[in-house]
Amino acid sequence: MKQVVQNYKSGELALLEVPEPACKPGGVLVRTVYSLISTGTEMMKVSEASLSLVGKAKARPDQVAKVMQSVATNGLSATYRKVTSKLDSYTPLGYSLCGIVEQVGDGITDVAVGDLVACAGNEHALHSELNWVPKNLYSRVPNGVDPRHAAFGTVGSIAMQGVRRGEPQIGDVALVIGLGLIGQLVVQLLTSSGVRVVGVDPDPERCKLAESLGALTCAHPASGIVDNAVAELTHGAGVDQTYLAAGGNTNDPVELAAKLSRDRGRVIDIGKCKLDLPWNAYYEKELDVRFSRSYGPGRYDPSYELEGRDYPIGQVRWTERRNLECVLDLIARDRLDVEPLITHVSDFSSAVETYQSLNDGSLKAVAVLFRYPDAVARTEPVVTSARVGVTSRAAAALPAGQPVRLGFIGAGNYASSMLLPHLVERSDVQLKHVATTSALSGANARRKFGFAEASTDIDNVLGDSSIDAVFVVTRHSSHAELTRQALLAGKTVFVEKPLALSEAELQKVLDAIEESGNDRLQVGFNRRFAPLLHEARDQFGPRVGPATVRYLVNAGRLDHGSWYNQTTTEGSRFVGEGGHFIDTVSWLLDADPVSVYATGDLQVTLGYPDGSTAVITYAETGSSGFPKETLDLTADGKVLKFDDYVRASVYSRKKWASSRIPKGRDKGQAAEVNAFLEAVRTGSPMPISVASLAATTLATLAAQSSVANAAPVRIELPQKTGAPA
Repeated sequence: MKQVVQNYKSGELALLEVPEPACKPGGVLVRTVYSLISTGTEMMKVSEASLSLVGKAKARPDQVAKVMQSVATNGLSATYRKVTSKLDSYTPLGYSLCGIVEQVGDGITDVAVGDLVACAGNEHALHSELNWVPKNLYSRVPNGVDPRHAAFGTVGSIAMQGVRRGEPQIGDVALVIGLGLIGQLVVQLLTSSGVRVVGVDPDPERCKLAESLGALTCAHPASGIVDNAVAELTHGAGVDQTYLAAGGNTNDPVELAAKLSRDRGRVIDIGKCKLDLPWNAYYEKELDVRFSRSYGPGRYDPSYELEGRDYPIGQVRWTERRNLECVLDLIARDRLDVEPLITHVSDFSSAVETYQSLNDGSLKAVAVLFRYPDAVARTEPVVTSARVGVTSRAAAALPAGQPVRLGFIGAGNYASSMLLPHLVERSDVQLKHVATTSALSGANARRKFGFAEASTDIDNVLGDSSIDAVFVVTRHSSHAELTRQALLAGKTVFVEKPLALSEAELQKVLDAIEESGNDRLQVGFNRRFAPLLHEARDQFGPRVGPATVRYLVNAGRLDHGSWYNQTTTEGSRFVGEGGHFIDTVSWLLDADPVSVYATGDLQVTLGYPDGSTAVITYAETGSSGFPKETLDLTADGKVLKFDDYVRASVYSRKKWASSRIPKGRDKGQAAEVNAFLEAVRTGSPMPISVASLAATTLATLAAQSSVANAAPVRIELPQKTGAPA
């Protein structure tokens, strides 16, 4: 198996092949699904490893003291050999993950093989494909919690233990110094406890994030803004608690804590910062300085962590494990939102490059996750969205040699020109039935494409048990309802965009998926299947840091008689077509949008979890002689340029340019149909997850509401039916 390790002497980071751990009694063997990089603690360790020996000594004076004691006890030569041997060894990284129980050791009865668990410990929850985790350092993940979010269990416990040490009460005012990963979690936990929170951090983006998560005011410590906010909130008395979640060698945090605390206020040290307490300031206010011991009681106690001896709940209410359980419960009940903290998700195979990007500053992040693709595939079974409440799952394959039997609802211009031509000549497809609004259009479709039957009744398509899949290619206003009916009828469904014209319509589709257990759905977002776009993305290669995308859609003006103008029934033009472009960007970035801000001239800005942004300009006033779609993607010192499905280029160390396509523009319809038919034939998962289809639909609708309200909109996938809000 592979594990991330570091040589503390040389600073070398490696993804090392190591033996798999044994499953010992009193614990479980866990296959990692996601592990979380602590951008504070871990990166401090990574940075220290790159220092000289003198620099290392300055960074760890506690270790220097141990070395001097060893010299006095064992002599200089023996101590030197011991120290250099230890420095020149690989050490593990990581301490917070979510994974699947693969094997259960003797004495374990609270989990079973296949259970999803969150794990803690810098010796047991490592960035490694497999970990052995003792009983008190794991907790079962509640149903519906995204494995990515469960990977925050340990750092959430650190923040929670810090808040517990502060003993906040409803109505208190608290100051959080340092708005990194732990600080952001502290802000949310305090806010949910009825505490009014102000924050301090030199990074304006982190200040904005904390305010979006519940803090009243956040600002640079030297700005004076926080001082004024504290004076106003407390009528000049000072804050009840100060939580030190900052790192570094400056003494500014403890001095600011003294300045803004009330008489007999509490100062809680959660991070690792300099603590040269100014005696007069702390003495005169009689400040209560408290330390928070990592995840909670039990930490550093071998009998608790290794031997599984729990503390009686009547004596110690909140232990490491009970804190972990509490964090997972808060996430499950949407009382703790870690999704906005996820800056970047990287495949585990790119772990070294990700650490290097964090260390050199090219990747600025609050939280970074490693994804273990093989394990991810086992948890979902393919793609799970807890908020949508459905799973993209495999289905039964068709018998060998049997053609895919298709029904069409609608056979208008798009179906006749862009979809059916890719189906009519295929020997592995049988066009069974077409239902249209008029008898003549059905007859025309039957004559041109060879449908076995034609009618004007959709029940003839939905009620035919021999039909394997249904294409819904009708006016926009009917898409959601027809898709709902087809899913409930047990059909695999291909619906042209848009999936829905409102959030209520989308919810009905998702409710149908939940009710029927049938999530075999594809929306006609064909651009992600375009061969030239695939070639360009392959040439661009994997991405480490956030990206910026500019996408100009030269849509042009509509003809006066176009049905797209029927906005009251068919939705706006962007709601009808915008999903194409949002889905294309999301596919390029391998993520779904989390925020949307749009202006009246339809310039739509999308925010993504890893800090990437995309600006889609949907222009109706451009020249008809200019290409319709042009796109630039910039990241990691590279640029991908895409010109209207005719040519593409990538600028990096070596420039790559495609050959100009002389005839037509392949926008991916043929490949899209092939992917859909392959999923129907083999029973494999659908090409795009339901969660992604829902996120794209919501983002398209959010652009319209953002324009109306002149404010950004955060994307929240709908709760499953019957789930608490």
